[in-house]
Amino acid sequence: MRQRDPNDPDPSSIPMIRENEMIPKEARIDVALERYLAATPSLQEEISALSPEEQKQQAQWAFEDEAESRGIEPWELVLDLVAETPEELKAMRLEVHQEVAEALGMDLEDYLQLNEIDD
Repeated sequence: MRQRDPNDPDPSSIPMIRENEMIPKEARIDVALERYLAATPSLQEEISALSPEEQKQQAQWAFEDEAESRGIEPWELVLDLVAETPEELKAMRLEVHQEVAEALGMDLEDYLQLNEIDD
């Protein structure tokens, strides 16, 4: 049996995604950016000579431009890229709408009706 390298991360500190479990909210943007970059090799090549910080900034700007070109908000593109199923996408969208409704002090049903959202 292989000995654990002391430089390896503690396995208990690595978040695990189980089947039928959504990606945690705090990780969604990073996962979406990774998937977006993986799908756009030309962007990867274009930014490869930049520092890691500049690469991240350029990727975020390109990501926002992509969302705008699709006629959606960046948060919607994040959900589109991280959702594994249509049901998961619907659940994540509803979660966002619930948070906005709560922030506005509104009932979710009223918020959905006011904004003509069929989720």
